[in-house]
Amino acid sequence: MVIYDSIGTTYNTTRRPDPRVGARINAALGGARTVINVGAGAGSYEPPQTVLAVEPSAVMIEQRPAVAAPVLQAFAEAIPVGDNAADAVMALLTVHHWTNLEAGIAELRRIARRRVVILTWDQQVTRRFWLLSDYLPEAAAFDDARAVPVERLAALLGDARVEVVPVPHDCSDGFGAAYWRRPEAYLDPAVRAGMSMLAQTGEEVIRPGLERLAADLDSGRWHKRHADLLELPEFDAGYRLLVAEL
Repeated sequence: MVIYDSIGTTYNTTRRPDPRVGARINAALGGARTVINVGAGAGSYEPPQTVLAVEPSAVMIEQRPAVAAPVLQAFAEAIPVGDNAADAVMALLTVHHWTNLEAGIAELRRIARRRVVILTWDQQVTRRFWLLSDYLPEAAAFDDARAVPVERLAALLGDARVEVVPVPHDCSDGFGAAYWRRPEAYLDPAVRAGMSMLAQTGEEVIRPGLERLAADLDSGRWHKRHADLLELPEFDAGYRLLVAEL
């Protein structure tokens, strides 16, 4: 079963593209005239020059807007298009779901003429995020097992450059660390459902940590402990763009 057939039903509600994150992705694409989006989901961050999306989940495909690029239901490891099919290929927060990383990266390089752009996260940084370190170590352990080391990705891509993608304090895209300054959001089941890290770890497993978070919010302990975060406009939670020139 494709993972997002079960956990992707709320994406159009909780995973709305953030324009500041989008600007960094567009800059990384470097003026490409044609783009293929692999692991495209519901189409977040697809630039207007996207000519094709590749997505394995029917649930995610159904959530794509009518005006979105044409979509192929296929896996990253076997993309049914010809070589050098677009100027650039992008793959956003998807490589950790692939069953064969080497095959998937080889496919991205095969179908891109000029550039490959991947958005992922550095688990060594992300696991220090307060939600994981203080409340949900089980979710951190889950991501330890599936996260792809940035160094490994860069090597497979061929000496890719790595760019930090800070998370705005009011980020509209509800990925895992989006609510670093809005902790109450993690108590909302609909918000959690849009985060594969939490949805796949499981509600039974994370419930005790969420109860501790709720208690700390009620008592004011969280705000006292993390007062330094409350004035920050953005936060490095470990998200990284890898850009490889071909």
